Amino acid sequence: MFLPQYENLEYWKSQIDGIEKAAIEFSKFGIVLDYFLYDFNTLSFKESVKKVLEFDCDGLLFAPIFYEESVRFLNEYKKKNIPVVMIDSNIDSNAEHAYVGQDAFQSGYLAGRLISFAVKNERQILIFKITREIESTSVYLQRINGFYSFFKDHDELTNFKFSEITIKDSGIDQLNLEMFSGINSVFVPNSRAYIVAGFLEQNNIKGVRIIGYDLLEQNIEYLNKGVIDFLINQRPEEQGYMAINHLYKKLVLQEPIENTHYIPLEIILKENYFPARK
Repeated sequence: MFLPQYENLEYWKSQIDGIEKAAIEFSKFGIVLDYFLYDFNTLSFKESVKKVLEFDCDGLLFAPIFYEESVRFLNEYKKKNIPVVMIDSNIDSNAEHAYVGQDAFQSGYLAGRLISFAVKNERQILIFKITREIESTSVYLQRINGFYSFFKDHDELTNFKFSEITIKDSGIDQLNLEMFSGINSVFVPNSRAYIVAGFLEQNNIKGVRIIGYDLLEQNIEYLNKGVIDFLINQRPEEQGYMAINHLYKKLVLQEPIENTHYIPLEIILKENYFPARK
């Protein structure tokens, strides 16, 4: 397992939960997991790459958060001739690999459709990008591309105007009222919709539609309050489980198996959110 550190990160903790569930289920067939976890910065990722390249295994589960570094890694790793299955992000490289996760482009396209519904008057749409050290990951760019593509494909929707704001994760205190002046809808192309929702609530700004990703506790809190309108759920636990299942079928059962397994996109509103019963 070559994954980001998941401490205090609900999304990645859910991925690990799915992986562990599969590991227990398939342990009787000799499936054993080793973890290589990297911090959310390219230096930590590159340090982990060295260890993964030196490590002997039969299959690799990989989350390619950093696009260029991941392409380089995959092109190097293909020399080992070991099957790779990726989760969360699907990236193009010269190496053949499998993918389990969302269709990121399609999820952005879906977000565009949700924002377009039942609106005839002119609307100002803000794409609010809150990133870590990186400008963005490939999945992030694919979502934004998909979002814009919806409106390009529906050129009758001439009443929508777009703007973008990018801030670093460490600079969330940079949010100000001017950013949201005249804005009707906000698209947050990752799991940080709660940051925008919290700011709008604190400043008593109402009537702004927010759409984001992932069923994080803070996102759910604002969904239930009606501050966030839509969350697109990627089912991270299912991604983790299905990725190990893929390797089990390929390595143990030696079955022919599709290289791409898209997880269905779930649209979550406060009316249809039901927390999983433990």
